[in-house]
Amino acid sequence: MEKNRFTPLLFLTFLSLASCGGNNTDSNVTAPGAEKNPKSKALEIGADLLQQKTPLSKVNMYLDGFHFYNGNLQGQMEAHHYVTQVNEDLHQALMYDGNGTDAKLMGVEYIISERLFKKLPMEERKLWHSHSYEVKSGELIAPGIPDAAEHELMEKLVSTYGKIIHTWHTDRDLELPFGSPMIMMGFTKDGQLKKELVADRDNRFGVSMMEKRKQRADIPMPEVVEGANAWEKGEVRQLQITNKYEAPEHQH
Repeated sequence: MEKNRFTPLLFLTFLSLASCGGNNTDSNVTAPGAEKNPKSKALEIGADLLQQKTPLSKVNMYLDGFHFYNGNLQGQMEAHHYVTQVNEDLHQALMYDGNGTDAKLMGVEYIISERLFKKLPMEERKLWHSHSYEVKSGELIAPGIPDAAEHELMEKLVSTYGKIIHTWHTDRDLELPFGSPMIMMGFTKDGQLKKELVADRDNRFGVSMMEKRKQRADIPMPEVVEGANAWEKGEVRQLQITNKYEAPEHQH
C-alpha cells in the first residue's frame, strides 16, 4: 500500500492550527542595560505599525537542534533556527539562544542543497557540515507541526549542508557579544552530543529524540559529499580577530 503523503495544502492547514512550539526556552544570558522607557516603547509600536519588514515576514520555518564550536567538540549548545526558504536549493536561518521574547541573536546559518554543495571549492567545503545525522538521529526537530509534516520536511533537509557563524556565544554566559565570530559544526555520530542537552530540550518540547529517530528510519541516509565535516579529519577552520585586512577572493 502506498505510503500516505502530507500534501502542501494539508501542511498549510495544520500550520494554521498547530502551536508555534515556542515560548518554552529562555535566553541563556541577561544583557546589561536599562529597561525600555515609555518613549522607546511608543516608537517601537509606531514603527511596528508603519514600517514594512519584508525579509522578516518570509521567515516561515522553525527548527531546533544543536551545534558545537569547530575544533572544540565539548563546546556544545542548543540553537533555535528561524528559517527562510530562498529557493529549492537555498535556505537562510537566524539563530537564537531561545524562542521567547528575551531570545538573543547568536548568528546565522546558510543551508544549501547537495547539488550546490558539490559546486563549492574544496577549501570552502571545510567550513560546512552535513545534516544527514542530525535528521536521521532525531536530533533536529521542527517544533509545533504534526509528525507527518515534520517527516516530509526532514526528507528535504537530510541531504543538505550548512554553514554556521555564531557572533554571540551565549553558552559562555557572556552578557554581550564579545570576541571573534566562530564557525560552528554539526554532530555526525552517536556519543558526540551531550545527553543532558538532549534530555533538557526534549523535556521542554515534550518530544523524544529516540522516537523521532524511529519515525525517520525510512528516510534514506545519503552519502556525505567529500569535503564536508572536515573537522573529523583534523581539518579545522576557525575565525580570529586580526589587525591585518585581506580582501576576500572573488569567484568567477
